[in-house]
Amino acid sequence: MWEGLGLQVFLMCLGAMLCSAVAASAPLEHSHHRRLSLHRHRERTGKEGQVLHRSKRGWVWNQFFVIEEYTGPDPVLVGRLHSDVDAGDGNCKYILSGEGAGTIFVIDDKTGNIHATKTLDREEQAQYTLTAQAVDRATNKPLEPPSEFIVKVQDINDNPPEFLHGPYYARVPEMSNVGTSVMQVTATDADDPTYGNSARLVYSILQGQPYFSVEPQTGIIRTALPNMDREARQEYDVVIQAKDMGGHMGGLSGTTEVKITLTDVNDNPPKFPQSVYSMSVSEDKVSGEEVGRLKAKDPDLGENGLVSYRFIEGDGMTVFEITTDTDTREGVIKLRKPVDFETKRAYTLRVEASNTHVDPRFIAWGPYKDTATVKVMVEDADEPPAFMETSYSFEVEENAPDGTAVGRVHAKDTDVANNPVRYMIPRYTDVEQFFSVGPEDGIIKTTRPLDRETLPWHNISVSATEIGGHHQDTKVRVNIKVKDVNDNAPEFATQNEILVCENIFMHTSNHHLIETVSAVDKDEMAHRQYFHFSIAPEAVNNHNFSLKDNRDSTASIYVTRRGFSRMTQDVYFLPIEINDNGIPPMSSTNTLTIRVCSCDSKDTILSCNVEPYILPAGLSTGALIAILACIVILLAIVVLFVALRRQKKEPLIVFEEEDIRENIITYDDEGGGEEDTEAFDIATLQNPDGANGFLPRKDIKPELQYPMRPGGGPVANSVDVDDFIKTRINDADSDPTAPPYDSIQIYGYEGRGSIAGSLSSLESVTTDSDLDYDYLQSWGPRFKKLADLYGTKDSADDNS
Repeated sequence: MWEGLGLQVFLMCLGAMLCSAVAASAPLEHSHHRRLSLHRHRERTGKEGQVLHRSKRGWVWNQFFVIEEYTGPDPVLVGRLHSDVDAGDGNCKYILSGEGAGTIFVIDDKTGNIHATKTLDREEQAQYTLTAQAVDRATNKPLEPPSEFIVKVQDINDNPPEFLHGPYYARVPEMSNVGTSVMQVTATDADDPTYGNSARLVYSILQGQPYFSVEPQTGIIRTALPNMDREARQEYDVVIQAKDMGGHMGGLSGTTEVKITLTDVNDNPPKFPQSVYSMSVSEDKVSGEEVGRLKAKDPDLGENGLVSYRFIEGDGMTVFEITTDTDTREGVIKLRKPVDFETKRAYTLRVEASNTHVDPRFIAWGPYKDTATVKVMVEDADEPPAFMETSYSFEVEENAPDGTAVGRVHAKDTDVANNPVRYMIPRYTDVEQFFSVGPEDGIIKTTRPLDRETLPWHNISVSATEIGGHHQDTKVRVNIKVKDVNDNAPEFATQNEILVCENIFMHTSNHHLIETVSAVDKDEMAHRQYFHFSIAPEAVNNHNFSLKDNRDSTASIYVTRRGFSRMTQDVYFLPIEINDNGIPPMSSTNTLTIRVCSCDSKDTILSCNVEPYILPAGLSTGALIAILACIVILLAIVVLFVALRRQKKEPLIVFEEEDIRENIITYDDEGGGEEDTEAFDIATLQNPDGANGFLPRKDIKPELQYPMRPGGGPVANSVDVDDFIKTRINDADSDPTAPPYDSIQIYGYEGRGSIAGSLSSLESVTTDSDLDYDYLQSWGPRFKKLADLYGTKDSADDNS
């Protein structure tokens, strides 16, 4: 890779040393050469013989070159600067500035020689820009203006090619044609591509032949062999080399690895490893069970290796089926229907395996399928007995005596031995043991009478067990229907009461429809069979109701009287006989309840409850006249009072302010009873005027003054309500000057905490009373009824 590098470096160093020696031996000639080349200091003669003088330039130099990577012992002479003002007496001083001045490049201030003190690398910096100036050594004043010059670094082949993106991975289909492009690799060289062949690259293949090749100039990798098979070899490791100097000796090189993978194509048909497959299946296997598997091998991958299987011929194509297991790519043979050893003992099938996806480029390499023969042997198994039918249905009449034959089931052993069979009924299918079966003949019989209305169907199972074998059994379903016998009498469909108004109005002369009744029967009704209704013989002669059979299993109930009296009788019971007209006929007597209710004028029922009635028979005519007279007197008093109020007469008593005793004071909140000292101010019951003295009357003059008893009236804040009221009553009774008006105080709620009992009369009806009502007998005939009521109650209590 680095061959020729040492020789090249040696030659470059030798050339640099020779250049330095020549420059040191003839500096004047070099400078003079520059001066002549740059300033062209010469004289020209004019046409008229005049001598023309061309002005001289101050600086004489060219751009300088230095070779990179110089490793000699002495600094490399880059070049020499010389000014025309330099007389060589040492008064001229040269100054260097710019990139690398003083560090990389140094100048002899007397001679103007420039040397490189360090090794230069063109790949780091290709050129340097410097500024030179000649100044007076004594005064440092510029002798000429400064000028720039360039030092270029000459390239040498010191950088090998590099593959920046390696290693590489590529894929190419198998069986590709020769010259198929795989991929392109590219190397880079840091050397100067414009100088020599240092950066001129050539590609070659070091590993991977003869399968692949590479184009020298572009680096494109191509297939070199035809029909490369992935199944034979899938991966290839290829090494590519890039060499500079055009690939010649002494050039530097770099390598990279390329891993090439062959992708799969469908170039292989499926193939059975063997031509004949043998399988076996027991005759006791059920449909859908697996018989066996076979697999055709296909080395292709993915969908290129997918294989489907099918039967193409054979005597078992209707008995067996084949499917494809997508996970294992096997053909799975299953039973389509059960086999029977006694009927057929062997089957032969032809199976074909073919690719699902075929590549049209390789279709000429086909066919992409293969066939094999499958032989299936049927094995004998000890099978349970088989019933002649899959299920049985029988009928038996209800109420049939025990031991009645219902039907017969039959099963037999299908094996070659043909062993006898024993029958039995599993108890879990006939928990109450309504039936029994003959163990040898399979005849099913009843063990008790059956009731269709309780259970119309019996679903049981009968088991048949092989005797002498492996005691295998099989079961069959037996459905037994209980046939109906007319053994139930009809009855009312509903047991609701019929409500009728006591003041019922007869719309016709004889009948008024109040209800239509119907009946039900637990037995089955035959076609055109209906119920017959009639009034029971014991109620045929009643004068209240009648019945009409509608001949559609309903009957209409009519009222035959114009009204009822709830006080006389509020409930009527009408017995009705219902006949079902069956075979044998069944009848029953059902009682219809009819309740008399109170209704309004529109026959709307108001109440059907029994209410107590108080007859006014005990009141005489005189008592009624007295009650009316009292009512009239009360009305007259009310009218008189209203008339007096309208006259707006001056009040009889002179008030200094409004008399609060004429107001009705209502308290809507509940008081606290005797324990409440804040809810009500007792001062409102006091007479504000009478508390300080007598109230004068305007209509009469008092004859004497009746003073208040000292200490008789409680103070306003007193909480003894009972004493206060008694005191006020006593004062009002004994004071002749008291006004003829009462102060009405209404207490809407009774407070809590009172030790006194309730004054309400509502509880007197439900609570026992110790009062004696005998004094009512002395009130006269007008209160005789009241005295009789209370007296009767007392008498009843005594008797009890």
